[in-house]
Amino acid sequence: MKIVVLGAGLMGREVARDLSTSDKVDKVYLADLDIQAVNDFIQEANLQKVEAVKLDAENEQELQEVISKGNVCVNALFYEFNERVAKAAINAGVHSIDLGGHIGNITDNILSLDDKAKEKNVTIIPDLGLAPGMINILVGYGASKLDHVESIQLYVGGIPVKPEPPLNYTRVFSLEGVIDHYTEPAKIIQKGQLTEVESLTGVEPIYFDQFGTLEAFYTAGGTSTLHKTFPNVKTLEYKTVRYKGHAEQFRLLRDLGFFDRDNVVNVDGVEVKVRSVVREALKKKLYLGKKQDAVVLRAIIVGEKSGEQVTYEYETILKRDENSEMTAMAQVTAGTISSVAIMIAEGTITKRGVFPPETIVPGKEYIEKMGKRGVVIKETSHRSSIVKW
Repeated sequence: MKIVVLGAGLMGREVARDLSTSDKVDKVYLADLDIQAVNDFIQEANLQKVEAVKLDAENEQELQEVISKGNVCVNALFYEFNERVAKAAINAGVHSIDLGGHIGNITDNILSLDDKAKEKNVTIIPDLGLAPGMINILVGYGASKLDHVESIQLYVGGIPVKPEPPLNYTRVFSLEGVIDHYTEPAKIIQKGQLTEVESLTGVEPIYFDQFGTLEAFYTAGGTSTLHKTFPNVKTLEYKTVRYKGHAEQFRLLRDLGFFDRDNVVNVDGVEVKVRSVVREALKKKLYLGKKQDAVVLRAIIVGEKSGEQVTYEYETILKRDENSEMTAMAQVTAGTISSVAIMIAEGTITKRGVFPPETIVPGKEYIEKMGKRGVVIKETSHRSSIVKW
């Protein structure tokens, strides 16, 4: 089985590294515009199964030609390329999955390609990162054990193990994506009604072992496709987890217009986009480097089973190994998308078309594969008295 990985950023490199260790994978093509950097990475990491391929993702013909080299395509490019890659993969007759990005209806546009994917006999699964991604799979798994789903509450965060003031935060993925999630509205379901709320609001305390009391707040994109897969629940909420005070700090930056795309100022006769300047300044300030990051996640699915109220809860707390180059965020994210790529390659996933993760990725097998990658997902459940919804 041959797999193409598009994009040799941090996530793309870790996906290639992960896939190269699988006995189900014969070859990995790691494609990027900077082929020298890819070759340097392959040589340094001593990845025998991985081959560098030059790719200009803006060139549609070149994109399709590169995708055609594999049986499965893993898209680790920035999410503005997701729809383009899905279409190219379908045209090439290649299965394709991506790391997600539900801003601007990108995932909805990919899901609309279902008929074309079926015609080409391929499987397309968007949104296979951490959130969306891991949380979707866990929600789907918990929901599959219930007769009726009543409530879904999701809490996910990527945070530094040792916070440093003033922001107590380090970037573990695209800061542009973080800003998008902080500025776009969040879709949630409250009292059975789909609604939108302002991101960086709804702040509440949340406790995680090893970290104590943190804060959680609404951000865009987290519920992804879940509001369509589970439209009849009374509650569906996704909140990002950070150290206390984070939401207030970033609301100030947002409210001052520092994140507005159309905020342009003139500096010494030169027009400058304020968002771009702030983004680059924050990148420098929030650089992770060799410092430890951590991923915290809790998914709570409540519903009814045989007349009883049942709650399934999934939790993971993962810290970066101090001796590893791989961040905790990369370990979880790369592990998720690599696991699903292998499920498609080995025939565990056989349905053809376009599917959100919660409807197609088998949760039991996923949890097992993640455990082998050092990501332990703990499942707990409890029952209460007989209920009537």
